[in-house]
Amino acid sequence: MKWLPTLFAAEAIPSAMITFVALLMFLQLGLGWGMSTLYCALLTLPWVMKSWVRRPLQRWGHYAAQLRCAEVTSLLCLVTLAFVFTARTNRREWVLLCLFVLCVLSAWHELVSQMFYQQRLRRPLQRFYRVARMSFTQAAVILTYGVMIVAVGSFEVLFRNYPHVFARSWSLAVYLLAGVYLLLLLWNMWAVRGREEMRDERLEIRDCQAQPSLLPPPSSFISHLSSLFFLLLPQALLFHARVLYLFASPSEGGLGCSLQDIGLAQGTVGVIAFSVGLILGHRLMTKMRGERKEMREGLMIFAIGFSPVVYWLMTQFPPSNLLWLCTATATAQLCFGFGLNACAPILRRLFDDRYADTVNYLYVPLIALVMLPAMAASGWLVTLWGFEQFFAIDALLALPAWLLAYISMRRIVRLPQKE
Repeated sequence: MKWLPTLFAAEAIPSAMITFVALLMFLQLGLGWGMSTLYCALLTLPWVMKSWVRRPLQRWGHYAAQLRCAEVTSLLCLVTLAFVFTARTNRREWVLLCLFVLCVLSAWHELVSQMFYQQRLRRPLQRFYRVARMSFTQAAVILTYGVMIVAVGSFEVLFRNYPHVFARSWSLAVYLLAGVYLLLLLWNMWAVRGREEMRDERLEIRDCQAQPSLLPPPSSFISHLSSLFFLLLPQALLFHARVLYLFASPSEGGLGCSLQDIGLAQGTVGVIAFSVGLILGHRLMTKMRGERKEMREGLMIFAIGFSPVVYWLMTQFPPSNLLWLCTATATAQLCFGFGLNACAPILRRLFDDRYADTVNYLYVPLIALVMLPAMAASGWLVTLWGFEQFFAIDALLALPAWLLAYISMRRIVRLPQKE
């Protein structure tokens, strides 16, 4: 298992760049709030398309070789991104292109690493290493979203008397991240060995069971899709708006936090709280039985809609210091991670056990799809309404989400499960 930490860390770094860091890049490149959130949402399209390329990649096989190709290309993409920041070109378009290619490579790496993981380990061992996988993945997210953002802010202070301070700072930080990724790549080239001729029949069986031919009828599928959409709507609207609120100046209604504050509050404390919430929710899901199952599902549904309330309270009582800021963001992220497990019953009904070993449901194609429209529109809505009104409306949207999702959960519990 010497490949387990580095394989999933190499998967998490590009994903974190797209999910969290890209928004701050676009904001510091001078894009408005609306265009920044729109670009960030469009960058997730490769994750939405993963279901269509899963089978071809599986038929191709040679998982170790695919992983090496994905990681080498990702490293080149990171180096290109670092160079683009200091090149004399229109940086916005080139940064967007580099990040989109990085997301394509990230989706490729994620699919193949999951297949490799399922091939090499029996199902009980996969469950045993679930927490370890999550720990290594989230540690890489903290490195990318926390440490890297703090480094960018520190470089901006260091280079404040130089021209193009933002470009220099981002370029140097991405170069350093590429150096870390190079070390992971070299280790994986040695540790990840190819024995692709030894196919895992359990993997083939699970994939066949999860084919679209066994999906519920269209009316049932639309019902589940609507439940997912309304369940995740408050979080989808909040996903980028929370960073806008921290980054915006007080004259724009925000908190005016520095990159160091954002990296610590969101990229470090927030990521840890989100991971704890995911683990707690998963533990409860595995122990659910009878009436307690419905009660705990209802608790998760309530938790996932509570995060906008935290940010609305922040507009009423702005945090006076970094400790209170970290406490507020940790509370919101803990609720998000805990409540995200409420998606599991819907996914299980639609896809059987395909996503049973998923560490983070945010990268499931269907969930990425239902969150994309609200994430894209969030910047425009914040510009239109302002932060206080936006968070208030977002918090109120949790009410129909709670009602519809709870009704759906009760239906799923009563429906017979597929054998």
